[in-house]
Amino acid sequence: MSNEQGHRNPSDSAWEDIARRFVEARRAGRSLPDFPGEIPPDLVTAYRVQDLAIARWDDVVVGWKIGYIAAERRDDSGDERLLGPIFRRHLWNATGAIVDIPVFSAAGGFAAVEAEYVLQLEADAPADKLDWTPQEAATLPARLYVGVEVASSPLATINKLGPRVVVSDFGNNNGLVLGPPIGDWTTCNERDLNVRTEIDGVVVGTGGAGNLPGGLRGALAFALHRSARRGRPLKKGDLIATGNATGIHDIDVGQHALVDFGDVRIVCRAVPSPAG
Repeated sequence: MSNEQGHRNPSDSAWEDIARRFVEARRAGRSLPDFPGEIPPDLVTAYRVQDLAIARWDDVVVGWKIGYIAAERRDDSGDERLLGPIFRRHLWNATGAIVDIPVFSAAGGFAAVEAEYVLQLEADAPADKLDWTPQEAATLPARLYVGVEVASSPLATINKLGPRVVVSDFGNNNGLVLGPPIGDWTTCNERDLNVRTEIDGVVVGTGGAGNLPGGLRGALAFALHRSARRGRPLKKGDLIATGNATGIHDIDVGQHALVDFGDVRIVCRAVPSPAG
């Protein structure tokens, strides 16, 4: 749980109720018409809601997605990014076949796909190190993979309502499709890592690792910093989806997303998020 001090008004019972209602909606595969309570006043409190929701979710956290926060939407923390959990049962390996990805759009929620470069730590981060620079993050051994984030929430307006709402509902994450690793990534130019995203055959975004503010190491530095300050230092094996490389692309049930990394292509099909 977070070891930072957020606002305590309304009481923790209010944050518990928000976490409960998001978790119940996700389990039931249904939408929420509005944010279920008072929006947390800051990101620290929003992470408190997220921690409470993680405690209610019957699964193991295997990694974290990173989302970018526009400058005009940042709070006093100064964070330019945010984190959301990736759970074991919503981690799928890309095998070359079409991967079914569960989304809440059919129920009236939000759904999108994001092309991702995914780091996997090969060593524990020092639990007592709270601040990281990209240069320090580069000293922590990690493998790099390609992947696709399933960005989906029972709340259709989650992104419009802003980062405190996104953080409150698992960072707007509903899974990760993990592709193969990229060899010798530490010696390559990140601007040479390019990707294209299509929805039903229409190109909706192009980009690559060079689109990420601060690059891959900047994203990792943030994940290390924020996780340590939450009392959740990163561990060996943790996955970090470093941020959308071509944009956030809406998808509806029945549609197909093709994410083309050049040598690797990942194809996903959106299906209704099941109850249970």
